[in-house]
Amino acid sequence: MNTKELPLENHPKNKRTTWLLIFGIILIGSNLRAPLTSVGTLIPFIRDDLAISNAIAGSITTLPLIAFALLSPFVPKLANRLGMEWTIFLSMLILTIGIIIRSLADVSFLFIGTLLIGIAIAFGNVLLPGFIKMNFPLKIGIMTGVYAVSMNIFGALGAGLSVPLAGVQGFGWPGALAVFACVSFLAILVWVPQLLQRKVSTNAIAEKKKGNHLWKSGLAWKVTLYMGCQSFLFYTLITWLPDILRSIGYGSSAAGWMVFLMQFSVIPITFIIPIIAERLKNQIGLSIVTACLYATGILGLLIGHPSIVPVSAILIGIASGSAFSLSMMFFTLRTTDGKQAAELSGMAQSFGYLLAATGPVLIGALHDIANSWSIPLLLLIGVIGLLLLSGIGSGRQRTVGDKLKGQLR
Repeated sequence: MNTKELPLENHPKNKRTTWLLIFGIILIGSNLRAPLTSVGTLIPFIRDDLAISNAIAGSITTLPLIAFALLSPFVPKLANRLGMEWTIFLSMLILTIGIIIRSLADVSFLFIGTLLIGIAIAFGNVLLPGFIKMNFPLKIGIMTGVYAVSMNIFGALGAGLSVPLAGVQGFGWPGALAVFACVSFLAILVWVPQLLQRKVSTNAIAEKKKGNHLWKSGLAWKVTLYMGCQSFLFYTLITWLPDILRSIGYGSSAAGWMVFLMQFSVIPITFIIPIIAERLKNQIGLSIVTACLYATGILGLLIGHPSIVPVSAILIGIASGSAFSLSMMFFTLRTTDGKQAAELSGMAQSFGYLLAATGPVLIGALHDIANSWSIPLLLLIGVIGLLLLSGIGSGRQRTVGDKLKGQLR
């Protein structure tokens, strides 16, 4: 076999290039959550400084999710034209510009920058699973774990450091948000060599395959539903868990620590699950365990005893990390190549983030109607049932490509 046809991880002359690419993937992953989580804790400062309403302030966090939903299906098409390397590079450039514009302490710039950030992150979300499958076909699990961990660690740092940074003399909330442009700029610098060395793979991605109609595949829709359910659950719980805990007797500070415990529990699982999932013949068992952990955690919140809450927070965190990791792995394990993985990722994330954007609103409305968290939590258990069914369907050992071939015959 010609060494030019080998995947990058097996190329005998590319050790230095491989490590540079791994570092680049880590940095790209680090930029996919921090620009979003950093703004959440600063919303009260932004609202008071710019004299905007709570509704307008709340839209700062939902606007990127809407951008994810609308743009995700079109990302693979642009990557087919430009190549994944160039598309990812341009997304980091747009992200850096968006972070800077958002930090200019003006309402218009705040929303323009937020929209650019949502657009940029949508590209990274969709393309990284396919890019990993293309460049590391024998190490999909560990590389998925590496970028997922970097994404969650920097997401947690974004949430935790923003308020302290805003308190630094001369920073304020604009400076606290602008700091994260340093991370995206570093990603740009590290990614530049990929534009010079990856022309062969870029051309390969641009080749179109006939008959790749994912929207007609039942398996693709099961993966899409799984992505949607896990997004719905995660973003809803991140939004409302503090209020749920306060309703059962937790103070604001204690509720905040329980949310931190939940998010911290996500980090190790997002590294472990992809490695395990890749080694199994199918992922049905993992899907069942994930749904059971989620349901147990929600039931603990329904019981509402303060001594059970820490266990519930840990179980929900583990289940959230596992569900997210499985959804990322389904993009690669259920497809035949990197291009198809990117297309399935775009399809699934479009639907997934649309659900994620509606989840907090729906659950909040149910709480207002029922004046209780019991009915909203029971609805979440129903969503966990859908997560279980779609996970079993997605976890079977087959690929979308095989399914499509059968449909086209």
